[in-house]
Amino acid sequence: MIWHIYFNIPSKFNHIKFHIMKKILFVAAMALGSMTAFAQETGTPQDDATQATTQEATQDNFTEIESSELPEAITSAVSQNYPTATINKASVNEAEQYKLEVALEDGTQGVLYADKDGNWIDM
Repeated sequence: MIWHIYFNIPSKFNHIKFHIMKKILFVAAMALGSMTAFAQETGTPQDDATQATTQEATQDNFTEIESSELPEAITSAVSQNYPTATINKASVNEAEQYKLEVALEDGTQGVLYADKDGNWIDM
């Protein structure tokens, strides 16, 4: 109802209507902008500590095994993708994911993760 009355004002007041609308749009933009500034998610230190502990526990749940106990799929994947690699240490977790500490001929060392079928995993 108020908008109807506002827009039915005679045309000699158009410049006033323009300034009023400009102020209304400016206030609306500022209000919207201030709301989005507070919408960001913040983590508490307790949440961050819990997350770090969970990641450490996940990585530490590997049990060391002999390289000879590795499934054939994993050893063939290593030999195909890293022909100069030597498996120095192998570990497995309950989900049958394998952690392989390898060294290349040039002295480069690294850790690879694979599932029981020889597919590489990002961890």
